[in-house]
Parts: sequence; C-alpha cells; structure tokens
Amino acid sequence: AVQAADRETILKHAQYLAAHPGVKVRVEGNADERGSSEYNLALGQRRAENTKRALVLGGAEAKQIETISYGEEKPRASGHDEASWSQNRRADINYGAQ
Repeated sequence: AVQAADRETILKHAQYLAAHPGVKVRVEGNADERGSSEYNLALGQRRAENTKRALVLGGAEAKQIETISYGEEKPRASGHDEASWSQNRRADINYGAQ
C-alpha cells in the first residue's frame, strides 16, 4: 500500500497526468538489499503497481503509466543499515519514459 505521507505527492502527479493526457510515465519499483533477488523483484513490482493504482485513482489514465521493478539493483543509498534500507524501499515516477 502507498504510505500516507506519499499520498499527497502521488495525487499531484495524478492531477498533472490527468491534465496532460499525452504525457507518459514509468513507475519504477525498488527494494532494499535484504531478501532474495526474486523476492525483491516481486516486491518492487508490487510497489510500482500500487503506485500506478493510486495514480489512476487520482485521475491519471492507466495507459499513461508503465511499471517496472528494479528490485535491489538501483539503490538510492549504499549503506547497510535501516537508514539506507528505508531510502531504497520506494517507487520512483520517471517522466522520461516513452
């Protein structure tokens, strides 16, 4: 599920997409390094799909949104502690997608 703290940001993205139907985004799901590669890919995909669902509920069209999982392959933080892991558990909305 989408974190409560992120809902307002996602709603703003959804409203932008609704107002600009020609714009496409890629939602990239990520995970921290704990767990197997397969588990983290599946977890990243669930994060991406949950974010897509929230964007659509906010007014975006599903066809504007592509999802992908990078699992643990694209960490934002390189540490091996909770502070780093929490930064790596995320979904990124990429407007460079075509």
